[in-house]
Amino acid sequence: MAWLDKLERRLGFLSVPGLMRIVVGLTALVFMLVRLNPDFRFVLDLDPARVLHGEVWRLVTYIFLPQTAGFLWIILFLWFLWFIGDGLEQAWGAFRLTLYFFVGVIGTTAAAFFFGARFSNSMLFASLFFAFARFYPDQVIYILFILPVKIKWLAWVSAAFLLFGFFVNPNSYRMALVAAFMNYLIFFGPEIIYEARHRGEVSARRKRFAQQSRSEAEPLHKCAVCGATELSDPNLDFRVARDGEEYCMAHLPCAETPAR
Repeated sequence: MAWLDKLERRLGFLSVPGLMRIVVGLTALVFMLVRLNPDFRFVLDLDPARVLHGEVWRLVTYIFLPQTAGFLWIILFLWFLWFIGDGLEQAWGAFRLTLYFFVGVIGTTAAAFFFGARFSNSMLFASLFFAFARFYPDQVIYILFILPVKIKWLAWVSAAFLLFGFFVNPNSYRMALVAAFMNYLIFFGPEIIYEARHRGEVSARRKRFAQQSRSEAEPLHKCAVCGATELSDPNLDFRVARDGEEYCMAHLPCAETPAR
């Protein structure tokens, strides 16, 4: 996208190489601190009321607050976050990944402040996952190291759950969901719209081609008696009689036969 290229030329120095590895490391640290003192998570989560009372660190610390307390699950989560982070940085570069991540942080924070959503950082990491699926749809991962599945199928299942929540929940939730996925909509929305239009145009062209193919295969003239057409015999001449039917010259009614 041209605007991203211009932005990178001007603000490229703000990129954070290895950003997702830093996030992984800080999340692991916070996980250990919460394991030592479970109440510590309530000091770090995104609570708009407490932020407005001066606890501004929550605007950052909630990013690193893990949503699981199990060692196995946190290991799998951190590995997967590292995995998709490296993939996105390779596909995008450090600047675009940094921009995407922090736009997602702004969207998640806005969802909490303006719509009361308690998404924490789950939607932020979901937006990273959906971005990864756009670049690597056929990448295969093994769920619990056993079941192979392509990233695109996981993304479709996740999207189905989000759409279900979008339709069954109130408008405040819908607006919060849109705000939380602001980064995905900004980066991929125009591309998705273009692809949808392109598929529509291709479908329309195929229909027109099929109709033209069928019309070319259909005869223009057909004798009402013998069924001969200009396709079966290009040398035939056809006339329309007074009864409105079309005949070849051999079966044209006598009254219609032209004088010789």
